[in-house]
Amino acid sequence: MSQKQLSFIVQNNKASRGTRFANYLIDAVVFYVLIFFLGLFLGILSAIGIEAPLRFFMYLDEIPAFDYLFSSILYFIYIFSIEYLTKGRSIGKFITKTKVVSIDGTAPTQNDFLIRNISRLVPFEAVSFLIGDDGWHDSWSNTRVVNWEKYNIDNTLNKELDELGKNPN
Repeated sequence: MSQKQLSFIVQNNKASRGTRFANYLIDAVVFYVLIFFLGLFLGILSAIGIEAPLRFFMYLDEIPAFDYLFSSILYFIYIFSIEYLTKGRSIGKFITKTKVVSIDGTAPTQNDFLIRNISRLVPFEAVSFLIGDDGWHDSWSNTRVVNWEKYNIDNTLNKELDELGKNPN
């Protein structure tokens, strides 16, 4: 199958904005639940006399810019790790049956995931979906989020069509 065909399949099976928003909401909820448990853990440490980590986070809370930066870095680590380790799926993407692929239909590289998720640290990146078809983190990393089931069906059908014309000998 040609690169052009694969690129067409990717474009044809892109997840909708609503699905992408659902992915974001689900992943944000999971992230905040993890942050809650981190706070609980820090509270337990403080209760047994280890107060330095809790003081650090309380200090961050007093300086909004540091709080935002630190939270963004934690979110980057969370989303990069889960997408890289699952080869393009986050909790939200598992639930909505979507997946990250390169624009040419191949699996994204570690560098693609790195660029994709560092891009999320850019202020106002989240509203970049209102400006164009793809968010900056998709455009800058040459990746797209696709409806995984439909993508696989189209990909399989195109491979089978390519095989029809070939000589079995």
